[in-house]
Amino acid sequence: MNEGETELLAALARVVTAFEALGVDYLVAGSIASSVFGEPRQTVDADLVAHLQPGNAGPLVEQLFGEFYADLAAILAAIQSQGSFNLIHLETMTKVDVFVRWRDPFARSQFARRQKKSVGQSAPLELFFASAEDTVLAKLDWYRKGGCVSDQQWRDLLSVLKVQAGALDRAYLAHWSGELGVTDLLRRALDEAGLTGSGRG
Repeated sequence: MNEGETELLAALARVVTAFEALGVDYLVAGSIASSVFGEPRQTVDADLVAHLQPGNAGPLVEQLFGEFYADLAAILAAIQSQGSFNLIHLETMTKVDVFVRWRDPFARSQFARRQKKSVGQSAPLELFFASAEDTVLAKLDWYRKGGCVSDQQWRDLLSVLKVQAGALDRAYLAHWSGELGVTDLLRRALDEAGLTGSGRG
């Protein structure tokens, strides 16, 4: 693990500690999650999905004071709109993106299925992650919303599909791909991953 990845995980762990101190449910998503369930790759960003309420905003800023740049107004706006905000570690300038999502059905399903996994080598961290299926679905959703042009998103989700293969809950993938409007992309991804006609469910 290089210095950048070590700093990223350290920043992520500090934010998670703050969430846990406030009783805020979270899950790790994005590139770190796809690296845990698929082929590991170097990443420079950390994505968290958090069940933040308005009353958590001020205490979160206090928890991270002196260590992170945390804009109270941006956090409150993200909570209100179910949007996102950034937390920037001041010493290393490492950025943690926090997505406030818990109202919509898919987000609720993600939280219900989150899994504790280890990440890191020298001092592994035990963190809650989005499941492999939810990681794939979220990346399919982002891929579509981004105009289907992000090769990295596509490679990430293919990696998860190939590594997890028969362990995937295909019925769950089929259901939520329909709900998210990405059924065509899921079929394409399964085909490219060599999983057409196989799998659990």
